[in-house]
Amino acid sequence: MLNVMEIMERIPHRYPFLLVDKIVELDKEELKIVGIKNVTINEDFFNGHFPGHPIMPGVLIVEGMAQCLGVLVMEPNGGQVPYFAAIENVKFKAPVRPGDQIVYECNVNKLRRNIVKAHGVAKVDGKVVTEASFTFTIMGK
Repeated sequence: MLNVMEIMERIPHRYPFLLVDKIVELDKEELKIVGIKNVTINEDFFNGHFPGHPIMPGVLIVEGMAQCLGVLVMEPNGGQVPYFAAIENVKFKAPVRPGDQIVYECNVNKLRRNIVKAHGVAKVDGKVVTEASFTFTIMGK
């Protein structure tokens, strides 16, 4: 539904910190989004996490979910930035390795002015690898 260029119109993240490659579902009425991240051995973080045993850092999986939520609630070229206020109930259930495709499934539970409360799960091959609840605020630069 949205390619990487359209994603970059909505959120300020750029390489090497843009962690969403494509949006395959975006429902503004239900406040749900599904995004994809293709994980390759070329990711810079694999140089140090961990040499000889590459695993995607869990915090980057959480960040990928948050970026999807930003795409959902922010307007294209809005000039605003989403800031974390809280990340709660994070669970890491399985490692993510090079060659995996992460499917981020996220939904907004509450949206008031510029405060967003949401939940997300990250899946690989249909299995939940990470989940978290988020609170973030959208502010001007």
